[in-house]
Amino acid sequence: MTAPTQSAPTSGTTSLAPGNAADRAVKRRRLMDILDRSGRDSLLLTSNTALTWYLDGSRVHISLAGDPIAALLVDRKSDHLVTFNNEAGRIAAEELPEGVNLHSIPWHGQLHASAAGLAADGSPLMEAAVAGELRAARQQLLPAETARYTQLSRDAATAMTDVLMAATPGTTEFELVSNLAARIVAVGAEPLVLLCSGAARSGFRHPLATHAPIGRRAMVVVCARRHGLVANVTRWVAFDAGTAQELDAEARIAAVEADIFRATVPGAKLNEVFAEIQAAYVRHGFGSAQWTLHHQGGPAGYAGRDPRVSADVTDRIVLDQPFTWNPSGPGVKIEDTVLLTDSGLRVLTVDDRWPTTEVDGRRRPITLRP
Repeated sequence: MTAPTQSAPTSGTTSLAPGNAADRAVKRRRLMDILDRSGRDSLLLTSNTALTWYLDGSRVHISLAGDPIAALLVDRKSDHLVTFNNEAGRIAAEELPEGVNLHSIPWHGQLHASAAGLAADGSPLMEAAVAGELRAARQQLLPAETARYTQLSRDAATAMTDVLMAATPGTTEFELVSNLAARIVAVGAEPLVLLCSGAARSGFRHPLATHAPIGRRAMVVVCARRHGLVANVTRWVAFDAGTAQELDAEARIAAVEADIFRATVPGAKLNEVFAEIQAAYVRHGFGSAQWTLHHQGGPAGYAGRDPRVSADVTDRIVLDQPFTWNPSGPGVKIEDTVLLTDSGLRVLTVDDRWPTTEVDGRRRPITLRP
């Protein structure tokens, strides 16, 4: 393993990672609190979610489907990022926040073992042992994170509007999501999830695209990641007025979402919100089994859902915490990324060009009819 080096961007390059010093100091203090409670002196971070959060948005992946190409040992004196020799140059030049020590190992080396070996006793606290505490540490977004998340969410919503305004009934699902992917990449983000269901496939909750034309109506979903943060949004487009049943279901699923929003308040437990979700489906005519047919969303941020809400998740909601709820029913779904502020929920994935209607005092998206 090479001797540690400090972050020092190469001449002529610009760091792509935010690396906000004030936010990172707060995050380090949160990890020190975890070490204090555990009686340990070091912690090893290995997941993409934990690494991108703690490094304040650094890109620690190559393949979107692969494991991170770095591991980070946090001890009481400093931070040590270990990566492979074929990654170290880019990491140092473009991704490493100031004050983090960088260590390089051979590309065929043992990443996690090498990082763990930097601990004074060679046996750091592992991320999995404090998964719940790390999730709590990520709950409350800091000011610079909030600004980045707000812009990413707007970029994702704008891309969705651009693509669907140009769609026609003859546009294929693959054409639609490829156009959306291009716009997401063009703003420096990564399309983690792209879904599309045309009129013939509206029964699928997770519709991977096909070569089929979208026809008279379609649902499109994107989950876009930038600086580690993930914005999630679903939109619908239609080329006719819609049936009475479709319009009724659209209004009722928005009412379900409104009930979820009202339950999303500081201090509430996620399992309590989950119980409200179950009741809301019944209250608005979708039946008691509807929640079993698709996950319902949950806290957002550095993971698509952090975590997915269920009856077993008892995390308490805090201010400045992001969420993506996604209630759905037969042929309908509504989904935006929102932030819980001291004045209530603020929708982040907004584009003023998209048609909306007022639901419970808040503007909510309806189907676009170009």
